[in-house]
Amino acid sequence: MPHDHTDSDCPGCAAPDLAFAAHDHAHCAADVLARAEALTTASGARLTPVRRRVLEILLENHKAMGAYDVLQRLAADGYGNQPPVAYRALEFLVDHGLAHRIRRLNAFAACMHPGEEHAPAFLICRACDAVAEAPAAPVRAALDSAAAALGFVIERSNVEALGLCPSCQDAAA
Repeated sequence: MPHDHTDSDCPGCAAPDLAFAAHDHAHCAADVLARAEALTTASGARLTPVRRRVLEILLENHKAMGAYDVLQRLAADGYGNQPPVAYRALEFLVDHGLAHRIRRLNAFAACMHPGEEHAPAFLICRACDAVAEAPAAPVRAALDSAAAALGFVIERSNVEALGLCPSCQDAAA
């Protein structure tokens, strides 16, 4: 993860499994938000107050949220309660690589690696809905190879795996 520090409390420096590792979450969220602001500015896009607030909401924890959950939070914060407000902001974040759509949950999660070329697999805890981005370049390469053998070119893929996070495994034991 490109950033200008090395910090044992920073999950980007210490561990790729952000959702499942103990870390300074405030630092984690602030780092992602700062990178999101820099990326949108550099691309000429605008992180409007509602887009920023939606990203902040998604960054509050490492869980996916449905659009209506985001909308309820926006309404409580005074941004209105019209579904297009939330959907447009979420679409912007996804289009600019600042959030991911988690199809299994019909929800959205903040991208923990904005600005990086990556092909994550989403590890979804079936008990607590925590979502982690796992590096999945080898998975994508295998999928591309299998598709190429059939003359198919993959334009977009979404790898999602359902299971139990370490905390929920411990709770079940």
